Amino acid sequence: MSRKIIYIINPVSGTKKGNDLRKIIEDKTKDKGFAYDIFPSVADGNYSFLHSLIKEEKITDVIIAGGDGTISGVVGSLLNENVNFGIIPRGSGNGLALCAKISKQPAIALDIIFNGNASPIDGFFINDRFACMLAGLGFDAKVAHEFAVHPKRGLRTYAQLTLKHFFSVHPFRFQIKLAKEKFATEAFFISIANSNQFGNNFTIAPKASLTDGLLDIVIVTSQNKVSFLLQTLKQVAGWNVLESSSFIKQKSGVIYFQTDKIEIINSSAAPLHVDGDPAETPDKLLIEVKKKCFRLIQPA
Repeated sequence: MSRKIIYIINPVSGTKKGNDLRKIIEDKTKDKGFAYDIFPSVADGNYSFLHSLIKEEKITDVIIAGGDGTISGVVGSLLNENVNFGIIPRGSGNGLALCAKISKQPAIALDIIFNGNASPIDGFFINDRFACMLAGLGFDAKVAHEFAVHPKRGLRTYAQLTLKHFFSVHPFRFQIKLAKEKFATEAFFISIANSNQFGNNFTIAPKASLTDGLLDIVIVTSQNKVSFLLQTLKQVAGWNVLESSSFIKQKSGVIYFQTDKIEIINSSAAPLHVDGDPAETPDKLLIEVKKKCFRLIQPA
């Protein structure tokens, strides 16, 4: 079957300009003989305007050139469409692409799109908002909120903002409810991970998988700043033990477990990010995995 492709390009993602990207896309797609359209990303993340086009034109693939926030917006809007999704990584972190072993080089990423395999992977919902990779409450979300409005992009800017907020951050109060466990905690941040990545090969959830039907929950609890740093580095290095969600050591420096569903009461109004993009902070978050909900084109 001949493929028909929609490309969605975020012109401001990451640190690189998109001037040459469109030409690379057009040249390589024409060489393959595939029909295609190109659209810019939309600020509100709502791509429902594509529903009728996908059906009428029998679109087979939706390819996103952007970062994780753009990906989750596109996929979340088009979850019920019978299409394959591909990624040309253009973000600052590119966590989903890194986890799926998709190259950051546009020409190589396109080769994966044309020659790779589409297989179903998980996503998850935070209340009614879709996420493809990672959500966070607290410290990392505070950094994400400032990063979103900073005039400069890239890893260096993110690292500078992380260092700035490290010295001023304070723990937030949360109540956690699981199927067989309920507890209160104070924590610097909570990560809800479908992918093992924060981005930039910074691995926050070493045991996470895109296809296991589970979310990895990482809670870095209240402690002195030196311990906070060391415990976070231990988590990144993969040294912390994955606990059972029915028997959690609440006094640990890092609480790390897996679940398919979690409810969080956000007592201190900790900031929230969803796939790196700032999000409105609700008082109550119901978070649930959606198993194998979209097909991602990955290396063969």
